Amino acid sequence: MKITALIGRILFSLMFLQAVGFHFTDAAVGYAASAGVPFANVLVPVSGIMALVGGLSILLGYKAKVGAWLIVFFLLPVTFFMHAFWQETDPAQYQQQYTMFFKNMAMLGGAFLITYFGAGPLSLDYRKGKEYTSDKIIKRIERKQREHEHAMLPLS
Repeated sequence: MKITALIGRILFSLMFLQAVGFHFTDAAVGYAASAGVPFANVLVPVSGIMALVGGLSILLGYKAKVGAWLIVFFLLPVTFFMHAFWQETDPAQYQQQYTMFFKNMAMLGGAFLITYFGAGPLSLDYRKGKEYTSDKIIKRIERKQREHEHAMLPLS
């Protein structure tokens, strides 16, 4: 099942890598500016670089935790600026932005998981010894669960 994490990384990173080119177009800058993004002519290309570096890092499993943090910091402003469904009055636009917002929230969840667990066994991080083994990951999860259960005990 080692391949499961690799497949997940590939599928997750494709979302960011396929969209990188758009971040360097006038259309992307104009769209972001119309959505109220300040300094869109600078921030949109910077977000493209973040998506590229983060996506490649996760894809290759090289410094994947750092790459995942780049994706988190990419997704947070994009999600709230570009997909502010609560501001839409047109029902079709509301539904589209609502869907995009929660798609981004799901991707944030995936990125946070990578920031915590890393890239998995079929990765450059693992080959270089910077990644936890599966057994260490399981032990870490179990320890965190015990700590959580202990914290939930009522005070006497």
